[in-house]
Amino acid sequence: MAENENGTEKSEQPTARRQQKARDKGQVPRSKELATTAVLILGAIALLVFGQGIAEGVARVFYFSFDLPREAIFETKAMSTYLLAITQDIVVSMAPFMLVMVAAAIIGNIGLGGWNFSLEALGFKFSKLNPINGLKRMVSLNSLVELGKALGKTLIVGLVAWFIIRSDIPDLLEMGREDVAVSIVHACKLLAWTFLWLACSLILIAAIDVPFQTFQHLKELKMTKQEVKEEFRDTEGKPEVKSKVRQIQFNMAQQRMLQDVPKADVVITNPTHYSVALKYDSKVNRAPIVLAKGADHMALKIREIAKAHKVELVNSPPLTRSIYYHSEVGQEIPSGLYLAVAQILAYVFQLRRFRRGWGAKPGTIPPFEIPTELRRD
Repeated sequence: MAENENGTEKSEQPTARRQQKARDKGQVPRSKELATTAVLILGAIALLVFGQGIAEGVARVFYFSFDLPREAIFETKAMSTYLLAITQDIVVSMAPFMLVMVAAAIIGNIGLGGWNFSLEALGFKFSKLNPINGLKRMVSLNSLVELGKALGKTLIVGLVAWFIIRSDIPDLLEMGREDVAVSIVHACKLLAWTFLWLACSLILIAAIDVPFQTFQHLKELKMTKQEVKEEFRDTEGKPEVKSKVRQIQFNMAQQRMLQDVPKADVVITNPTHYSVALKYDSKVNRAPIVLAKGADHMALKIREIAKAHKVELVNSPPLTRSIYYHSEVGQEIPSGLYLAVAQILAYVFQLRRFRRGWGAKPGTIPPFEIPTELRRD
């Protein structure tokens, strides 16, 4: 079982935050065997696909280099001209193969652990110069695994090479009776296919190394129970601090809510306990929205602000309780209360017109029903 420098047992799996911090430092699982295998296999395939083009390009370079016309020998600028032409020919011939190799190197390295770049990983660490730590690494489980992989690769590649050579003996003997040009092409194909099969033989080593590197990475990141508790406390915050933050947020939300009361069309009250401030703008909302609501002291505060800004107060205890318990600040009222609130708003708007001298004084608010599911006694 893994232990930290204090000897405490690391029995807990690393948290997401611990893994992210390790990733930011450049600590991600990597498999050299996977990268090597990817480069070798894709390189062998690229040779089979682009090998003929590369060979033809090299042949053209040789012919072009050794078959110089007489006038070129006495031309002082001929050397630079020929060198540029040869370079272009080699680049064009080798470009597809080199692009495949670059892609193979990238794929092999990010195949395990993904893409990750960290400047911290490039930093110099004096601990790497400690000879004691070096000796520990030499006799560690990881060094034994590396030794096992080296022996395994030697054995597997040797066996595959033996079987390949044994199966290619008839072709090797046939090459001795072929024309030189044909024999060279034949030999190149045999070498390319042999290279591919030898590279494929390393897939077994990579298949073993990938889960081992993942296991080792997670093992190194394991945490003690105390570390998990401390990280949770740092992430979630201390209870008293969280409570204080929530209280501050609650107070700020109430202040913002009270600032919206003067914008209300009406404040509906249950005189002793609840108050709700409503506003309806048909151009913005399809139904009235709750600008503020409160109980007890907050209800009294809402009524005081409404009176100070001449917002109409309407006493309707059942409707006030229904809106208070079934609506949130900033949201529309429930559809079941549309008719009741519409009658109150109609009364308020008529009362405003009357006070401005534009109409008759409205009567009482017509009786309305509150749906059973929205009642709150």
